[in-house]
Amino acid sequence: MRQHDTLFIGGDWVAPAGTGTIDVISPHTEEVVGRVPEGTPADMDRAVAAARRAFDHGPWPRMTMAERAAVVGRLAEIYAARQGEMAEIITEEMGSPITFSQMAQAPQPLGMLQYYAELGATFPVEEERPGTFGPVTVRREPVGVVAAIVPWNVPQFVIMIKLAPALVAGCTIVVKPAPETPLDSYLLAEMVKEAGIPDGVVNIVAAGREAGEHLVSHPGVDKVAFTGSTAAGRRIGSICGEQLKRCTLELGGKSAAIILDDCDLSSAMGFLSIASLMNNGQACVAQTRILASRNRYDEVVDAVAAMVRSMPVGDPADPATGIGPLVAQRQQARVEDYIRIGIDEGAKPVVGGLERPLDRGWYVAPTVFAGATNEMRIAREEIFGPVLTVIPYEDEADAVRIANDSDYGLAGTVWTADTERGMEVARQVRTGTYGVNLFMIETSSPFGGFKSSGLGRELGPEGLAAYLEYKSIARLG
Repeated sequence: MRQHDTLFIGGDWVAPAGTGTIDVISPHTEEVVGRVPEGTPADMDRAVAAARRAFDHGPWPRMTMAERAAVVGRLAEIYAARQGEMAEIITEEMGSPITFSQMAQAPQPLGMLQYYAELGATFPVEEERPGTFGPVTVRREPVGVVAAIVPWNVPQFVIMIKLAPALVAGCTIVVKPAPETPLDSYLLAEMVKEAGIPDGVVNIVAAGREAGEHLVSHPGVDKVAFTGSTAAGRRIGSICGEQLKRCTLELGGKSAAIILDDCDLSSAMGFLSIASLMNNGQACVAQTRILASRNRYDEVVDAVAAMVRSMPVGDPADPATGIGPLVAQRQQARVEDYIRIGIDEGAKPVVGGLERPLDRGWYVAPTVFAGATNEMRIAREEIFGPVLTVIPYEDEADAVRIANDSDYGLAGTVWTADTERGMEVARQVRTGTYGVNLFMIETSSPFGGFKSSGLGRELGPEGLAAYLEYKSIARLG
């Protein structure tokens, strides 16, 4: 069992203020596989104080951006050597199939470190502009102490989408991992220490909701970066609004995959299996609404059903597994409740349903609903599990209307033999990240949502800008 007795605060492993612990339970075996201290508000106070000292008095924000980028580059090298270990830990603690952990859970965070190390080496900190009475220097400075609140589904991805640009910008940070997945953050802390990042620049305290809200509202925090549910995002946004505190919120999604009539279904299904069911369906960007024209509706339903049947359900550590367990028993119950809701609403499960595929572990049957409408709850609410809903449309304009008829706007795709036609559809769907015949989150491009899917952008140069304040210095002559 992976057991830790300390927290990473001020560049050192320190005893927690309280006696509470967090048991990490394998969603496959339902057995305890790890135990860590449960952070308290007092621990958050210590972590913020350490980050505040490091920002106000330490060397990190006073180094050049290129110098900081070089240190982040060292962290990337260390991360690269241990990414296999990182993938195994994430699969163990939250049930992500090992193939997905090896393909995305560990490599994508590494890619972010590498990207921001490279970007920071040449990013302009100051630029000159003409002013009324003389030149104006526009300067970019770090925003300050950052609180990063991280969910359990892609823990390292979400940590790094915040940590990498924040470090290059010159910020210091307190990371609060989710209580379901704290183990990976301990491995990250070891790497941070090995990379020589100054004490207090990175602090990591796993904790629950009470300590998390304490961190968000702490007067020593200058910016909050949160990824999670829309409900929690509204609460965090309200706190930040009251305090005029900067915040980035990446929230929920209910993304639509539009399948046009000219689509080659056999080719599309290979990509759509990842876009719709990655990480056991526990992804905010998952394409869970499949939009098919009435002309090919039955054909699309059959293709989606065959795709889901072809993905083996089982032990996430087995490379043959396509869909593993959900992260927790409550998540299993939530997804099964939605399957009941879909049946009660009149949709038909053509694959899956309420019979569990395994007797042990927090598994649900991957389910495909046909005969659904966009007004049903299974088409409007984020389920966060392997449940897909196939919805008919009349024509291309109707498909765009249905895709846009959502409280969310995080991701989406269109599948077509005509790339230019796909681009025209992409331009009409109000969502932050879109794909034509694929779906990817590109490290070099901004990621975030429209509507209730959040505020602000992460990744790309825009993700670095989110951790910078702009200062204008005018001078005479």
